[in-house]
Amino acid sequence: PDPKHISTSYVEHQNLTMRMHMRRFTRLTNAFSKKFENHVHMVALYTVWYNFVKQHKSLKGLSPAMAAGLSPTLWSVADLAEMVEISLPQPGKRGTYKKADQISN
Repeated sequence: PDPKHISTSYVEHQNLTMRMHMRRFTRLTNAFSKKFENHVHMVALYTVWYNFVKQHKSLKGLSPAMAAGLSPTLWSVADLAEMVEISLPQPGKRGTYKKADQISN
């Protein structure tokens, strides 16, 4: 990064924005992530939502992804949910059926 544009105020503002939008980052709360994996997934979802779904006033109603030329349109929450569903593993083929009397215990 260009040293002229490095500022802790940008980082602190992003931290505040994240705390305001995600309850698990607020202080003294019972909405914490019980598993680290769930915490990572929530941060990933928030990051995609913030960059592709949320309209920013400072960008004249564009999302950061649109302003950077990464996306031609503003995403909806349904688009985000569809992307999550597509990334889930598909169920495999089930095995053959055996009647209860054929199973040896």
